Amino acid sequence: MATEVDRRRRPARRWPTVVLAALVALLAVVGVGALGATGAAGEIYTAPPPGVPVAAPAPAHDPAKPTVAIVLGPEGTNVADSLPPYEVFAATGAFNVYTVAPDRRPVPMTGGLDHVPQLDFAALDALLPGPPDVIVVPQLHAMDSAGVATVIRWLQRQRAEGRPLLLSVCVGAWVLADAGLLDGRPATSHWLGLIGLRRDHPEVRWQDGVRYVDDGDVITSSGVLRGVDGSLRVIERLRGPEVAAGAARAIGWPDYVPGTAAAIPRSSPAPPDVAGLLSAAYRADRPTTGVLLTDGVGEVELASALRPYTELSYLARPLTLSADGRPVRSRHGLVFVPRGDLVGAAGRLDRLLVPGAQAARDARVPVLPGGPPPTYLHDRPGFAFDGALRDIAATDDVATARWVAKTLQYPGPEPTLTGARWPWALTVRAVLIAAVAAGAVVLAVRLRRRRGPPPAAPRR
Repeated sequence: MATEVDRRRRPARRWPTVVLAALVALLAVVGVGALGATGAAGEIYTAPPPGVPVAAPAPAHDPAKPTVAIVLGPEGTNVADSLPPYEVFAATGAFNVYTVAPDRRPVPMTGGLDHVPQLDFAALDALLPGPPDVIVVPQLHAMDSAGVATVIRWLQRQRAEGRPLLLSVCVGAWVLADAGLLDGRPATSHWLGLIGLRRDHPEVRWQDGVRYVDDGDVITSSGVLRGVDGSLRVIERLRGPEVAAGAARAIGWPDYVPGTAAAIPRSSPAPPDVAGLLSAAYRADRPTTGVLLTDGVGEVELASALRPYTELSYLARPLTLSADGRPVRSRHGLVFVPRGDLVGAAGRLDRLLVPGAQAARDARVPVLPGGPPPTYLHDRPGFAFDGALRDIAATDDVATARWVAKTLQYPGPEPTLTGARWPWALTVRAVLIAAVAAGAVVLAVRLRRRRGPPPAAPRR
């Protein structure tokens, strides 16, 4: 029969078990989440399949126009850092705009979109008497790779041979900083990227809360879509604010402010961002989502079908398709190579996204046997990324859609979002992992106590 002393000791004996169970539960949640996020991140940039064609004609060159080079990294380039600036410049008709890379092999973009660069570095050098007038540097994948090292050397050579105007987009500022081209300068970048940039490059005077920092021959823009603001600033300087305003209207950009680097809200990690962590860590059943490429699709429209569903949200496993598996040409002449054809992939798809306002107007994509119905992202007017946010809110939840908008540094007010308010299924998944881990600890402790202490060793 338990004595009063025994009853008093039991609560004290439980505390080590409670602490151990809580610690193991936390480690299980973090460990499983880290494995999930690492696996999802590894799917963002995957090498193009062998046999992808590399022949794509370069556009005609007009020596009377300034030349803009959008730099691509051989191992991968952020689709939303590179395609929107390309379309902004191309929409003016006032620039020669080229995508360039160390060589003309297909470059993977976010979510498995393979693009054939219009020029390699050697061809661009042969085309121009000196450096291009403007060089745009987006986020490049595999910063420690030989391919990015080649890009950095090329940038350093361009600066040594002339004074091109450099424009970085998002953490493309990291490339310029690694090249030593931001030393002692004011600069900005994505609000998440600034955490590491301040640590690794204290020689740069980092700023936040601004769309871009114009420091003469270097303009650094903040996160992702704010590369549009930086591009419009370049157009203002070289072609005037009226041309820049026309480019903003052409892509439906709702947030153009001429003549100044207008402030934007300062972002930092906050409790609602847990929705993004849950999505990255515990969405093991990400749907295989076809992204149908069609001739004439806008470059911003195409980017909106990939970046919101992949990097920092990990909502889908995209598979780029065309109707017949052949390359397609975008609105302003970029060549993209799909990784499958619509009929052959139909049975593997959970969803099918169709970017492009023209495709939505035509609405000719068939519902194939065994395949999902098409979702037209751009069946309403407005900025192209609005459709992706509405789709994420309706298909997943509003909190995740708002996290995506925050990571994109979205312009102006978000579109009206309807759907579940929170990723409850993912929350329950995390809670169950913690509960199972804690329960295993408690069970192990109880079994050990029932068996009693190990027998003492015999004395000699």
